[in-house]
Amino acid sequence: MSTGVRRRMGVEERRQQLIGVALELFSRRSPDEVSIDEIASAAGISRPLVYHYFPGKLSLYEAALKRASDDLASRFAEPHEGPLGGRLLRVMRRYFDFVDEHGPGFSALMRGGPAVGSSTTNALIDSVRQAAYEQILSHLGVQNPPARLELVVRSWISLAESTALIWLDGRRIPRAELEVQLVHDFAALAAVSAAYDEEMTALLRHMVRDEPSDGPFSDLVARLISLAS
Repeated sequence: MSTGVRRRMGVEERRQQLIGVALELFSRRSPDEVSIDEIASAAGISRPLVYHYFPGKLSLYEAALKRASDDLASRFAEPHEGPLGGRLLRVMRRYFDFVDEHGPGFSALMRGGPAVGSSTTNALIDSVRQAAYEQILSHLGVQNPPARLELVVRSWISLAESTALIWLDGRRIPRAELEVQLVHDFAALAAVSAAYDEEMTALLRHMVRDEPSDGPFSDLVARLISLAS
């Protein structure tokens, strides 16, 4: 028979609970629309107790962003197995899973939210971009990227961010189409760069070497040929 006695949480356990509650609320509304009172109520504790664990809303917001940024960065981790086009498509699906589930929080992370100008917030955003950059380079088998390749990868990461943010504003294009389109965008950026650089030409050949006839890179080629004809 239950006594109804609530177990007391330790300090770190309570902090993690509050971060989780804040993230859940931020996934539905912009962080600047969520009050400390709402977070306290959802966590089942008093407002003063929230301030016992976090000195203010900004510190809780940044802790929540840290967890979200770690989660988002992990979406770019992918086993180095199979054709590159398929790997990038799986990455984009996981990326948009996050965007879909945490729309307002994703927007706040990428746009700065109520902590615009905060060095902590900016560092978290940069950490996500750097993790994505390093993951893509590892899939390409490149440790010291030439300037054109760095431009391609970083431009593509920025494109993925802006595409996701625009998609959230009305979701007017089917998500699955955008996931494939972004993989096509990566190949297109690499192809344009290859037209100017022998190193990029060799890399592009390596990218498509094992691409199957039904892969996303092959699909792009077929679509371009269709347009040309």
